[in-house]
This record gives sequence, structure tokens and C-alpha cells, in this order.
Amino acid sequence: MKALVYTAPFEMQYRDQDPPVHDPGQHAGDVIVDVQAAGICGSDMHAFHGQDPRRNPPLVLGHEVAGICQTGVHAGQPVAINPLISCGQCEYCGQGRFNLCPERTMIGMTRPGAFAEHVAIPERNLFVLPSQMNPVHAALAEPTATAVHALNLANRAAARPLAEARTAVIGGGAIGLISALLLRSYGARDPLISEPNPLRQATAAKSGMDNLHDPGKNTLPDNRFDLVVDAVGSAVTRRVAISAVRPGGVVLSIGLQESGGELDARKLTLGEISLLGCYTYTPADVQAALSALADGALGDLEWVETRPLSEGARMFGELDQGRVAAAKVVLIP
Repeated sequence: MKALVYTAPFEMQYRDQDPPVHDPGQHAGDVIVDVQAAGICGSDMHAFHGQDPRRNPPLVLGHEVAGICQTGVHAGQPVAINPLISCGQCEYCGQGRFNLCPERTMIGMTRPGAFAEHVAIPERNLFVLPSQMNPVHAALAEPTATAVHALNLANRAAARPLAEARTAVIGGGAIGLISALLLRSYGARDPLISEPNPLRQATAAKSGMDNLHDPGKNTLPDNRFDLVVDAVGSAVTRRVAISAVRPGGVVLSIGLQESGGELDARKLTLGEISLLGCYTYTPADVQAALSALADGALGDLEWVETRPLSEGARMFGELDQGRVAAAKVVLIP
């Protein structure tokens, strides 16, 4: 099969690769999925930059995927994939918190991913798609589930419902834009997106988000927002998020750009601010994400760009250089 392979930092090769085979002895319960669409995630870019020790070359990246199931109970059916593979037996799995399983693995990380014509995945990780759902849209189930999971955590920590909150999202990439669109669908008051890239600003505006902020021109006001979503995860954005949140508010950390930097512990303490980390999603979040996509909660999705898998190496380069307006690029085998 053809696959896009991460071979070294800043190097991707489109080449022939052995296809996955159904091997019950190696991965009991796996099925083969013919990939129809696979999105490029920020974590794929971290790997491309050589900054993710969990993703070691040579590796087929890609975990945001939809396709046609080839084997098993769902053979012939269109499916989306939950790429997170948990043990199913630990304390966290027993609580339904599969994303915290200490034995968790993921395609495109510890197993070959979806930037290929075929991918292997446990059958329990499949979600049959709603009737006539576009596979490109279905490939957004994974990042949408991340935002759904995060906002559910924020809603539980917030003093009042999100529909009553002043909200800001730092970062206009896929997770940031999806978070803002979901907040709008939840009834939040005019969510703000803070994004320095003018191409992404334009994309957010086209998606109907008109409360845009350019951090290169001015800073977010202090003590303004009930909820601040940091969809970047840098030392700078964490500092900005804590400055911008109101006393009693919530800072939600989704982004994982870097781990360093100082926090204003005095403001966190005196302001009774909730600082929440969140990681991926549960199967229930994936199902909720598919429903939100099918119901049009994220709009017309014109901010998604598709490219052939054969152009994947060039797309990684363009994303690295900030020359892509789309919040999400989906590769088509």
C-alpha cells in the first residue's frame, strides 16, 4: 500500500509500505479499515518537528480517520475511528475514563497510523457513521471529541453554565476553532478567538466567528473572561490565559506545545481560579462529536481543506511555514 511515513525530523516520505494484516495472535480483536480521510493533527506536527518522544521514526502518523471497515462485524460499513486504545481492565477503564488508562496506546504513535491506504484498529474502537455522512467531516470526530471532552470538564468546574459565560479561546487552529464553534452552539456569549496568523483569522471569520483578537496588536484584557481555553499550550499562552481569566473563573489547558514556563500561583490562589488539564476523550465523547458534526453544530466546515495523501509531505512543510489558511487539512489516500 501507499503510505506517508515520518522518517526523520522535518522529513516525510510518500512510499510503499507493507499493509496491515488481520493477525489475531498479535492484536486480538483488530480489524482492517480502508482509509478514506485522515486529518493532520497538531501532535503530528510536533512529531514532524522532532519534539514528540512518543512518536519515533520511521512511523506512519495520523489518527484522525474515517473509512470503510474491511473485516469483522462492520465489514462494508463507513466508520470513524477512536484511535485511543485502552486496556479495558484497569481502574480508570472500569470508571469509563479510558483516556487515563496507564496502558493506553494510539495509532499514529505506538502503532502505525492512518496516513496510509489501510489501518488496523480494535473493532471496539469503531463508530458506524450516520447515514450519508461525508468521510472528510467524519475524520473531524477525533479533534471534535477532544473539544467536547474539554468543555464538559469546564462546564462542571464553572460557577455558572457556559451559556452565561464570557469565553475566550487562545489559538485559531482546529481545536481552538472547534472549541469556539461548540461554545457558540452551547449558547455562550460571542466567544472570542485570539489568533496571530492573519490566514487563520480570515478562516475563523468565514466560519462565522466575528469576535477576533490579534495578540500581535494588543493583549487580552485582564480579569475579563469566565472561561479561557488555551488551545496552544505554550508558556506565553498559559501566562496570558491566567491574566485574562476573572476571579472564580476557569482556565482550560488543551494545547501541548511545550511544558515549561511559570504560572501566576498568587492569582490562581487569591482568585480561586480553576486550572484544568484535559487529555483526549472517552468513547462517549467521540459519539457526541459525531452527533454534533451530523447536526451541523460546527457549521458548513468550509474551513477544512483536503489534499491527496501523495501531497502530504508538501502539506507538512506548508503547515510548518504557516502558509495554510485552513484550520484543518485532511489527506485523501
